[in-house]
Amino acid sequence: MFMNDQPYSFDRIVRIALGVALVWGLIKILGYLSDVLVPFAVALLLAYILNPLVHWIQNWVRHRGLAIGLTMVFFVLALVGSGWVVFPIIAQEVSHMGHLLSELVGNSRLAAAAAERLPANVWQALREYFARPEVQDFFRTDSFIAMAQETLRRVLPGIMGIISGTFSLIMALVVPGVVFLYLIFLLMDFQKVRVVWKEMIPPLYRDGVVSFVEEFEQAMNQYFRGQITIVGILCVVFSTGFYLVGLPLSILLGLLVGVLNLVPYLQLLGVIPAVILAAIHALETGQSFWLVLGLTGLVFTVAQILQDVVLVPRILGKAMGLSPAVMLLSLSIWGKLLGMLGLLIALPMTCLVLAYYRRLVLAQNVEPTLPET
Repeated sequence: MFMNDQPYSFDRIVRIALGVALVWGLIKILGYLSDVLVPFAVALLLAYILNPLVHWIQNWVRHRGLAIGLTMVFFVLALVGSGWVVFPIIAQEVSHMGHLLSELVGNSRLAAAAAERLPANVWQALREYFARPEVQDFFRTDSFIAMAQETLRRVLPGIMGIISGTFSLIMALVVPGVVFLYLIFLLMDFQKVRVVWKEMIPPLYRDGVVSFVEEFEQAMNQYFRGQITIVGILCVVFSTGFYLVGLPLSILLGLLVGVLNLVPYLQLLGVIPAVILAAIHALETGQSFWLVLGLTGLVFTVAQILQDVVLVPRILGKAMGLSPAVMLLSLSIWGKLLGMLGLLIALPMTCLVLAYYRRLVLAQNVEPTLPET
């Protein structure tokens, strides 16, 4: 399309410029509407993940609506069950961490032990950081509902800005309710859209567009569903391991490190907070820092072996995905352009752009050959 022998006439340059301007305008509009589009993007992602389960149940009950209803029941029960177990633990961890930080910045036994066992410059830097008002205020929030509301305000300021006063808890349920409705409607029309959309493409472009979308869907099926499954398993592994070691904020840290595995090897960024929390745990309990650090490192090692030896070969197989560098770059660019919405759509949109480039720009009619992760 771009790489051919056709001369760059004035008319062609104008069309290219208009196309670039259209794309840029679309990005600006999406950025402006990102606050209200995030619930739809979350629902679309959930619909894509849950549709295979709906399809499997539909093979048994022979009715799409009933299959969606049963899937929603299982999904809600799974969320409620997980929340019933995990949320109180997280709230307790946050409260406990706030107490530890208060002791560290004060003249307590814990602060004296830290000053004695840590290098002077390291202890001073940590103490100054922990004494920051925003850090102290965050860990004083020992109610999970309050933490959830604050997170939603930061993620969805356009919607959650209306939350205040007596109606805060009621309004905090609005966004999940909207996502739930979007999810049901998307699942209801999922099969229909997969058939009808092809008829909406002009016959002249239908074969190329359908082939392009099928390539994109193949890449999504091969990689992203498997990667999300692996991330879910690793979240459980890391959280359980850190909890058994006794680290403060073990569940939150495990979830963070597990989610970072969406980009291969990015979970190494979790080593820094893990080392800090291991040091705090060693100071609190009087254990050897090297023992706690070794147990924490063992959790990372076991999780990495489980990922490389068992999960990736069995779940992803030989599926080809984006290289870690491309994934990290795409998250950075889309996140900068569209905020939270960009982070949600970064990897699918990058895969879409690369599929477009291979098929339409390079005119390659081949299967995806992206670097293996």
